[in-house]
Formats: sequence, structure tokens, C-alpha cells
Amino acid sequence: MDFALSEEQEAVRELADRIFTDLSTHERLRELEAEPDGTRFDGRLWAELASAGLLGIALPEEVGGAGLGFVEVGLLAEAAGRTASYVPVVETLAAAAPAVAVFGSDDQRRRWLPGVVEGRSILTTALVELGGSPLAPAAAAESDGDGWILSGVKACVPSGLVADLFLVPARVGSDDLGVFLVPAAAGGVSIGRQTANSGQPEGLVTFDAVRLGPDALLGTPADGPTIVTWLLLRTTAALAVVEAGAAAAALALVAEYTKTREQFGKPIATFQAVGQRAADAFVDAEAIRLTAWQAAWRIAEGLPADKEVAVAKFWAADGGQRVVHAAVHLHGGVGVDRDYPLHRHFLRTKHIELTLGGATDQLLRLGAALAAEPA
Repeated sequence: MDFALSEEQEAVRELADRIFTDLSTHERLRELEAEPDGTRFDGRLWAELASAGLLGIALPEEVGGAGLGFVEVGLLAEAAGRTASYVPVVETLAAAAPAVAVFGSDDQRRRWLPGVVEGRSILTTALVELGGSPLAPAAAAESDGDGWILSGVKACVPSGLVADLFLVPARVGSDDLGVFLVPAAAGGVSIGRQTANSGQPEGLVTFDAVRLGPDALLGTPADGPTIVTWLLLRTTAALAVVEAGAAAAALALVAEYTKTREQFGKPIATFQAVGQRAADAFVDAEAIRLTAWQAAWRIAEGLPADKEVAVAKFWAADGGQRVVHAAVHLHGGVGVDRDYPLHRHFLRTKHIELTLGGATDQLLRLGAALAAEPA
């Protein structure tokens, strides 16, 4: 089997790596972290990705996109993880915008997707249910003539402070589940700030009897469970790919530091204990990378990927923690210095671990999927 990227995918990787590396530098990240508005959105990087045609990489050609797939989005996600950048690759490019492309009407696609391609619009998903399941949301929508009235609260909304459109799962009646397209500027929408442990602000979004038109529903209420499951699968897989980039970056910092840091007149990289710890971290990082890309490839090919995504997220959560803890340990006190870039990968890894279920949750999902298979 050939697991190599195609020439087109290699070109996407090279272009994405160059843009992220050039623009999402340690100095630039510190500037964003010091800005008073607290959004930490890198508009300069987002605009450059738009100019390069990368924001529409997986969107249809009729809205200005390139018509490629999830692997190409994954290449952007990996670069974003490696550089700890502040751009909404996962929520906008891997989940929300493709969902509108796949499940939306022609009018919905024409209204929202060209803005994503051009870098003018940020779409996000409101999937987190505190103490519950995204497939059983607390928010509810009631029919109001030809339209809808949406009420509820969504927590931990990624890019919630800068998003133009929210994809909101909500109960419809007693049995159905709908996914609604809710503009941030709609009356009754209020957005508060939540600071995630990664330092990336998230939104606490309240929908107070928000009146929506008939065109606000994505698909039909009968399509709701399918759409939410689709969003969860792609978001989780993209998070695993981001973690693959973060783990690789943490290991690169370890390699450079241990080669130059001397103790007893020798680089500490030559010490057996240091080498063993770094080797274990490398094995974990490779497992994260391989399982993440297996899941991404299956999604791109339209193959069943539930088990593979659960495995990838398990490694991102469990193995990712071992990688960044080893990296901090091998750096000593430097590893916890916020003037040194390692802390961003440590915090991002913790955030990825907890988002949409940690290692135990993934094992439970995997076990349930295996148990459901015929003997």
C-alpha cells in the first residue's frame, strides 16, 4: 500500500508549512497574547491563508473553493498544531464550512461559503454539552410560523468571540434534533468570554428567544443526528491531527535543547536516561501521527471511521500528555517558562485531550463499537 501524499497534497503541505512558519512565530504569538481585546485571532495569518487559496481547500469550486478533501484540511491542521497558531482551522475548515457545503441548500452555500474562502467569514460549531451529549442538546427550537425561535446556552464554543455564524444543535419538539445556522449578529444572541486552559478564548453563547427564518435549518430535523455525528467525527479527527503537529513541535524543541544544554561538560542528549525518555516520547508522537492520519484518510475516502477516530483521539489524549510532560521534564525549569514556546504545546495538548472526550471516553466509544459488531 502507498501511504505517500500525492504531488498536489505535497504542494498544499509545503505552502501551508511555509505560511504558518513564516507568520505564526513566537514573537507574533506573544503579540496576540498581549492584545487587549483578548480574542487571540491572527487575522494577518488568516488573510494570508485566504490569499493562498487554502481556506477553500475542501469547499466546492462553485463557491470559489478548490474541491479537495479532508486530508488537505488535515495538512493545514497539522501545521496549525505545530506552530500553535491562533486561527480556526478545526472549527471552520474541518467542520462548520464543509457541513454547510454538504448538507446546506444552494442559498445557504451561496450566502456563507464564499466569505469563508475569501477570509471574510468565520463559521464555528457549538457541539459541547456540559454534562450531556451533543446528540441530546439542552438548547431547543420551536416552530414559529414559517420560522423558528431558538433558546438555550452553548458553552466552550471555539472562536465564539470572532465567529460570524454558529452551527447550533437544538431539540425540535420532543423527538427531533435540528442543526441551525445562527448569525452572531442575530437579535437575542449574546456572547461572553471563556478562557480555555490552552489560553485560547472560547465563547459562552446565549440564545434568548432568537427568531430565525425558515432558511436557518441545515437540512431537516430528521437529518439532525446525522449532521451532528458528521460534525463530531470530523472535529475529533482534526483535533487529533492538530495534536500530531503539537507533539512533533514539542519533540523538535527537545532535540534542539538537549543537544545544546550541557551538564558535566557534555550535551545532556548523550545521557542514557535523557535518550530513553526522548525515545519513548518519539514512539508516542509517531503513534499519534499515524493514527490521526489513518482516521483522516478514512474520512476523506468516505469509509467508516468511527473506530479509527476513537483510536486517534485516544492517542492524542493519552500519548499527547506523555509527550509534552516528557518535553517539559527534559527541559527542566526552561520548560515552564512562558517566554519559551514549549508551554503553548503543553496547554494546547491539554485542551485537545479534554475537548469532546478524553482517553477514557474514547475507549468507551471504541468498546461500544466493538461490542456492537456481529460475533
